[in-house]
Amino acid sequence: MSFDLVGGSGFLTADDKQLEYRIFGKTSGATPFVVLMHEGLGCLSLWRDFPQRVVEATGLPVLAYSRAGYGHSQAADLPRPLDYMTREATVVLPDILKVLGGREFILLGHSDGATISAEYAGRIDDDRLKGVVLMAPHFFTEPIGLSAIADARRQFADGDMKARMAKYHRDAEATFAGWNDAWLHPEFRNWNVSHVLDGIRVPVLAIQGVEDQYGTLAQIETVKRRCPASVSVAILEDCRHSPHFDQPTATLEAITEFAGLVV
Repeated sequence: MSFDLVGGSGFLTADDKQLEYRIFGKTSGATPFVVLMHEGLGCLSLWRDFPQRVVEATGLPVLAYSRAGYGHSQAADLPRPLDYMTREATVVLPDILKVLGGREFILLGHSDGATISAEYAGRIDDDRLKGVVLMAPHFFTEPIGLSAIADARRQFADGDMKARMAKYHRDAEATFAGWNDAWLHPEFRNWNVSHVLDGIRVPVLAIQGVEDQYGTLAQIETVKRRCPASVSVAILEDCRHSPHFDQPTATLEAITEFAGLVV
């Protein structure tokens, strides 16, 4: 299968689920793709204009998709297992990447998507992978993150969060529950996948906001300490959990410089 045959958008089958996707930029030639991995409550549409800005800044085509249970993709099987990010990395993502054929790629993930990207890089031996960009990643639970996730549950129940999510997800309640119930499960307090960083053999760019409400800079320090390959770091002031929205210029500059080094 090639993108010339599939077209610029539609649905791909991965782990027997129909997942929406879209391609940004020109796919002709041999330039690597940037594959976007969204956050725990994100989807294809919620990247907004970021994919196109990556294309314009780097000159590389971008593939973005919604995981099962997000956006207009097929519903996920709930409740999610507590190792759902590992399964996304080792079962689902390999199916997605089959459509690239032999094309090289960079994984660019945000939050849960960053963790999934790192898990793929650390667990799967793939010569096509050129580098990994981790925006606001998490590899172990922290009190600050669990507190923010508990607060999100209150906002979903009592505020307008459900209505806002319904604009982008087929089933906002299921999307929220799949993420929130896993993170707030008592057994998830001991979740830790830091060991996967030991297996990453390609360059890494780690980006995090100083005011990130879901995690501390201990996550980035763990990346620096455990990754055997080169690690570049961008710590952004006046930035919370979404560097690509809170500090878009600085984030794109860091990504563009990194892409220039690994491509």
